[in-house]
Amino acid sequence: MSTKVEFSVEMTCGKCVNKIEESLASLNGINYVDISLERGTVVVESNLPHSVIQEKIENSGRKAVLKGFGDNVTSAVAMVGSGMCGFGIDNTIGIVRFVQSNDGCIIDGTIDGLTPGAHGLHVHECGDISNGCQSVGEHFNPYNSIHGGRNDDIQHRHIGDLGNIIANDLGRAIFRYEDKLLSVPDIIGRSLVVTQNPDDLGKGNNSASIIDGNSGSRIACGIIARSSGIFENSKKICACDGKTLWDEREELKKKAERNKL
Repeated sequence: MSTKVEFSVEMTCGKCVNKIEESLASLNGINYVDISLERGTVVVESNLPHSVIQEKIENSGRKAVLKGFGDNVTSAVAMVGSGMCGFGIDNTIGIVRFVQSNDGCIIDGTIDGLTPGAHGLHVHECGDISNGCQSVGEHFNPYNSIHGGRNDDIQHRHIGDLGNIIANDLGRAIFRYEDKLLSVPDIIGRSLVVTQNPDDLGKGNNSASIIDGNSGSRIACGIIARSSGIFENSKKICACDGKTLWDEREELKKKAERNKL
């Protein structure tokens, strides 16, 4: 389930290219690399989480920002947080990307500020965060199925049931997997929610288990929006606030670092 990912990278000369090549060469799981000094881009085909690749590029001493995810397919992104629209304390933040594959949907994300351990991940039916994570509706469940896990069949899971993600001791969850039932066009405009507790995947033998998996309160959420594939994003400066890619990158990086404290 490899896919192509495009990064904007600050490069000034051939030495930068060589350093990036050396850094990526030490990473297993990469099938293809194209580095363009002229465009200032690095395109990687891999089955690794995009954050792992980005970290490796930045280990070469160059700043990197993801620009495109997926090659000639539908892709989407959700920026999730616990302080959506001013509700709650903004200490959980992350980015989850979705890209259509031949067998379903690749889900690739990194979320910081979680308590260590398992947390449920679900697509909810509405893209309404006017009341924070409480106004996004129930799990996306177009076939009126019972609740389950992402490996269950269509009769025994909601389409929005994405199982659990695991946060390490620093509160960071990095994940990448393929869901055979999820379709990217069907979830654009809906919401992604992270829960406080693990999802019991419908195995709890009670009514709450088959509704939402007993996964506790909704601690972070975000709207799923259409995103750019590789070579589809020419943005250098945001028209809404005048910030460059690198300004936005530094702000997100500082916020993630604060969440680790």
